[in-house]
Amino acid sequence: MHLHILVTLLLFGVISMTVTDIVLVQAYESHATEGAIANVRSYSSKIINKIAEAGAITTSSTNEILQELEDAALFYDGRIILVNSKLVIVADTYDSEVGKTLISEEAIRCLKGSANTYTSTSGVDIFTELTLPIADSTTKEVIGVFIIRASLADVFETKASLIQISGIILSFMFLILFALALIYSYRLTRPLKRVIETIDHVSEGYLEDKVSMKGYYEIVKISDSFNVMLDKINKLEESRQEFVSNVSHELKTPMTSMKVLADSLLQQENLPEELYREFLTDINDEIERENKIITDLLALVKLDKKSGEMHIAQVSINELLEITLHRLKPIAQKHNIEMIFESFRNVVAEVDEVKMSLALSNLIENAIKYNVEGGWVKVSLNSNHKYVFIRVSDSGIGIPEEEQEMIFERFYRVDKTRARATGGTGLGLAITKNVVLMHKGSIKVNSKENEGTTFTLRIPLSFSFTTRETV
Repeated sequence: MHLHILVTLLLFGVISMTVTDIVLVQAYESHATEGAIANVRSYSSKIINKIAEAGAITTSSTNEILQELEDAALFYDGRIILVNSKLVIVADTYDSEVGKTLISEEAIRCLKGSANTYTSTSGVDIFTELTLPIADSTTKEVIGVFIIRASLADVFETKASLIQISGIILSFMFLILFALALIYSYRLTRPLKRVIETIDHVSEGYLEDKVSMKGYYEIVKISDSFNVMLDKINKLEESRQEFVSNVSHELKTPMTSMKVLADSLLQQENLPEELYREFLTDINDEIERENKIITDLLALVKLDKKSGEMHIAQVSINELLEITLHRLKPIAQKHNIEMIFESFRNVVAEVDEVKMSLALSNLIENAIKYNVEGGWVKVSLNSNHKYVFIRVSDSGIGIPEEEQEMIFERFYRVDKTRARATGGTGLGLAITKNVVLMHKGSIKVNSKENEGTTFTLRIPLSFSFTTRETV
């Protein structure tokens, strides 16, 4: 990047300076040439007036006129020819063509009153040639032709010197530009090098490193974004470590209980059959609890995989909720919980039926288990042209406000004692959120302690495989 910036700045600077130099030189050439031609024309007009007043075309040219022609030809480093109305050359500063007839298209047109200018700026001979009419001072009739050739060598010599000087200036400017581009590119890429160094350091395991850079707005934003990414990585690492710790604890607890129960049986002899049955029942409960934890963990692992494994189909959400409520009805009756289902319309959406059934079961089962004796659970269904809205409300114990943001974390329990008593693993809401996000939906919670909790799901009616949100 440092090299690219340097080369780009140099190219931009060199091209700009070169174009500017060419434009200035061409402007000088054009302006100087036009000025020289205008000067020749102006001086020629004065001589033509003198010739017309002296009648030098129709009579023999006076020495004074001839001398002035010689002086003018010498001054312009060129040649002057006078031609009468019969195209006969009456004066020539080269003294080689006097008396001869001039066959020239420009001269013929000039006798008709049309002046002509010809300029040659290429080759060895650089000049301008003006063919001007000579009019009688009284009758204004064209009585001859004045032809003057003037050298433009001075203009182009000055141009060549200007090009040489500009070349030296360009070389000097290039060196200055190179130095400035080198400094600028270094200063521009230096913060990025610091980011690279920090990334390399982070890749070695130093996740506590932060980047603090000042300067351009974009550089500061890169620094801020990198620090946000580090915070997320740190949080993810902490979550991973906590998850491993929780998994170990949750799996170890039933094993420990079974070990204690089994040791108790082995250490005692001739125990009554009822006591054996009681101990074996407790061991069976612990095995069931272990199995449920493993099942939920496997469900989370499957949900963390790519969405390509989702089986999307047109599913009646009304029927899905009715089946789920019917399956959980015995649990509700056991706790004397009233189940209410409210549907505003028939809703068909593109979902993975198995995963969505799992998410809804977790929500409704939690609403039953964490409720009060004789309470109620209300499930409502609605939709618009784009989304399905499912709301699960209960009259239960509620969730403290400070803990509502953490309830979707794995193994997190608001009331650990009650969760243990109800057989919860702390994975249900994490599974539910994963399912919702895999469907590109959202889940929100609204709760007050001792007043109840409401979970609201918003799921798109149409599923697309183009993107996937993850937890």
